[in-house]
Amino acid sequence: MEPTDTSHPDYYHKVVDCQWACPAHTDVPEYIRLIAQGRFTEAYMVNRHSNVFPGILGRVCDRPCEPACRRGRVEAKPVAICRLKRVAADHRDDVTALLPKVPKIKNGRRVACIGAGTASLTVANDLMPLGYQVTIFEQYGEPGGLMRTNIPSFRLPHTVLNEEIAMITGMGVDLKLNHPIASMRDLLSSGGFDAVFVGSGAPKGKELKLPGREAGAANIHIGIAWLESLAFGHISKIGERVLIIGVGNTAMDCCRSSLRLGAKSVKVMARKPRGFFKASEWELEDAEEESVEIVINRSPKAFVVENGKLAGMMFDHMEYDLDSQGRITAERIVGEEFLPADDVILAIGQENAFPWIERDLGIEFDKWDVPNVDKVTFQSTRPGVFFGGDAAFGPKNIIWAVEHGHQAAISIHRHCEGLSVADRLAPGVNLQSRKMGMHEWSYSNDYAPVERRLMPHVSLKERFKKLNIEVELGFTAEAAAQEVQRCLNCDVQTVFTAKLCIECDACIDICPVDCLTITQNGAEADLRTRLKAPAKNLTQPLLVSAGLPQTGRVMVKDEDLCVHCGLCAERCPTAAWDMQKSYVRWPQAEDEMRDLQAKEPKIA
Repeated sequence: MEPTDTSHPDYYHKVVDCQWACPAHTDVPEYIRLIAQGRFTEAYMVNRHSNVFPGILGRVCDRPCEPACRRGRVEAKPVAICRLKRVAADHRDDVTALLPKVPKIKNGRRVACIGAGTASLTVANDLMPLGYQVTIFEQYGEPGGLMRTNIPSFRLPHTVLNEEIAMITGMGVDLKLNHPIASMRDLLSSGGFDAVFVGSGAPKGKELKLPGREAGAANIHIGIAWLESLAFGHISKIGERVLIIGVGNTAMDCCRSSLRLGAKSVKVMARKPRGFFKASEWELEDAEEESVEIVINRSPKAFVVENGKLAGMMFDHMEYDLDSQGRITAERIVGEEFLPADDVILAIGQENAFPWIERDLGIEFDKWDVPNVDKVTFQSTRPGVFFGGDAAFGPKNIIWAVEHGHQAAISIHRHCEGLSVADRLAPGVNLQSRKMGMHEWSYSNDYAPVERRLMPHVSLKERFKKLNIEVELGFTAEAAAQEVQRCLNCDVQTVFTAKLCIECDACIDICPVDCLTITQNGAEADLRTRLKAPAKNLTQPLLVSAGLPQTGRVMVKDEDLCVHCGLCAERCPTAAWDMQKSYVRWPQAEDEMRDLQAKEPKIA
C-alpha cells in the first residue's frame, strides 16, 4: 500500500475514478475545488488543458466520468461533473491572455487537417503553440463538424460553439472553408505538407432498405443529413405526424427538433426494450418531458405509400426472453402494427465514408471499408497519414475525438522530428502530501448530505417559440457551490506506511465504510473471505501492505469501498496514514517537445 512506483498509473487509475474514466483524463477534482472557491477562470483553464471545449462539453458530453464517480458508491446520483464544466465556462472571465501562445517564428513544418471537427481542431490546438503551420480543409462554410451539423442549437448554442472554436482558429490556423478534399492523392502529391490528419467524421447515415423506401423517398429522411439541413437553414418545417426510427442520441435530437418545426405527434420507434437503448438516460428524459412517445419492441417492416405519398409504416411487434443478466436469449414476432406518419426520420447509426481516398496510396482499409489505424499512435498504414475522431474507429462522442486529437498530435510531432511514433512518453502519477500540521490536511473531507442539484430548464411553453432557445439554463453560482460539496476528493488518497503502524485498530474502528482489515497475509482470494466488509467488486484489486512490525500481519484495504474521507489519517496516532494528492501526468504534444529538447546536446 506504500507506493513503490508513483511514476506508473496502473493502480491509481482505479482510485481517481472520474479522471481515468474520461478519455481525455480531465483533472475533475481539481477544477471542482477551484469552482468551490469561486475561481471560475482557473477552473476553466484546468478543464481546457485536457478537454479543449469546456463550454461545449459542459452541455453535450456523454459523461463517461459520472458513472465512475465515487459519490455513486454511497448514494444513487454522482456529482454533476459535466454541468460543473459548464459552470466554469459560463462564469469565467476573458481567457484570451491565458490561451497557449503561438511563436512568431515557425518551425517550418506544415500539417493538413481534413475536416474542421473536434479531432482536427484539437490537433491544431496542440500543434500551433509548437510552431507548426496547420491548414484545416472544411467542406462546409462554417467549422465545427458534427458539433455544428448534428447537435441542435437548443442544446448547443452557436455562440458557445463559435467562441470555443475561435480560441483555436484564432491562433493563426489557415482555415479553408467551402473547400472539400476530392482526392487524397492530389493532397499528398502537392508536396506541401509534412503530415496529414483525417478528421472527417462518420458522415454517412445508415439506410433502411425496406419495401416502399423508394416510393416514399420524399418524406423519408436520413437523420444526420436531416439535422445538417436543419443546422444550415435548408429546412423549416415537417409533417404533423413524425416517426423516428432508432433510439440513439441522434434520434433524440431528431425527435426534439421535429417538435420545434411544428410536429404534433412524434414517436420514437425502438426495436428492443428500454435497457438496450443507446441514447443517454438524460436525453431520453428530456425528450419524454417534451411529450415524445417512445414505443418499444417494434421492428420496422415496410414503408406504406398510398397514392404516391408516404402514409406510415408497418412494424412487427416483438417479444423477447431475457436471462438473469438482462441479455436476450430468444425473440419472436407476436403481431404487426401500422402507424400513420407524414414523415419518417432514420436514425439507426452512422458510417465512415472515404470515397475521396484512393485505394492505391498505401492506406489500407478493412473489410468494412474502415482504415486500419493504430489505436495508440493513430497512424494509418501509410507513414505520415493519421486518423482520429469518428473517422478512425467509427462513431463515439466528442470527448473521445478530443483525446484522439491529443494523441495524434503527439504522433505527428514525432513523425515530423523523424522519430518513431510508437516511442512516446508514458503517463505517470506524482503524489504530494496534503498534511498541514498534526491531524490537519489541506482539503475538505466533510461529507455533504446535499442531493444532486437539478438543472433548471426553460418552460415548455417558452422553449418551442424558436428553434434556438437553449433549454438548459445552467447552474447558478449558488447551485454550483452546493453541488461541488458533493465531491469526495477521489484524487486525495490514503497512503499507508507499514513500519509506523502500532496495530492499535483506531483506523479500523473509525472507518465509516469498513474498508480496512488487519489480518494474516494470503492469496487475494483467501483475503477476500476475511475482510471486515465483503469485497464484491473483483475488478478492483485489494491493497495489501508490507508486514506490520508488531505481529507480521498486513493492512488490507478494499479501495472499492473507500470514500477518501481521511478519518483514518486523522485518527492515526503515529501518522502511518497520510492523505496525498495524485497528479496524473498524461503527456501531450508540448510535453513530447520539451522532452526532446531536454535530450538535445547542450552547447557550452
